[in-house]
Amino acid sequence: QVQLVESGGGSVQAGGSLRVSCAASGSTFSRHAVGWFRQAPGMDRVFVAGITGNGDLTYYADSAKGRFSISRDNGRMVVHLQMDSLKPEDTAVYYCAARRAGFIAGFWSHEFDYWGQGTQVTVSS
Repeated sequence: QVQLVESGGGSVQAGGSLRVSCAASGSTFSRHAVGWFRQAPGMDRVFVAGITGNGDLTYYADSAKGRFSISRDNGRMVVHLQMDSLKPEDTAVYYCAARRAGFIAGFWSHEFDYWGQGTQVTVSS
C-alpha cells in the first residue's frame, strides 16, 4: 500500500510558475512509478507527466512538454511537478498517482493503483 498526499497548489497568473509535490508513505517508494494527472471541471482526468520508480525515465503529455518537469527524491519519498509558463487552460485539480510497478505501461488513469486527494491549481489570465 502507498499513501499519497499532494501539496503546493494555488493561484497564479498566466505565465507564472507553481510546484506541486506528492509525499508518499507506506511502502518502498522506489518500487513505484508515479504519475501526475489533472481534471478540469466537466472533463476527464488526464495524464500530465510520469516518472519511473528509479527516476531514469520521464514521460509528458504534449500539453506539458517544454513547460513542466517531473522529478523525484526517493530518499525523501516525494515527487515534484514543476510547472512553468502556466496557462489558463492548465487550471484543474492535480492528482498524484502511483503504480504497484516501477515502470509506466500506459497513460490511462486505470493503469495507476494509488491516488492522492488532489490539489487545486488555478491560472488566471
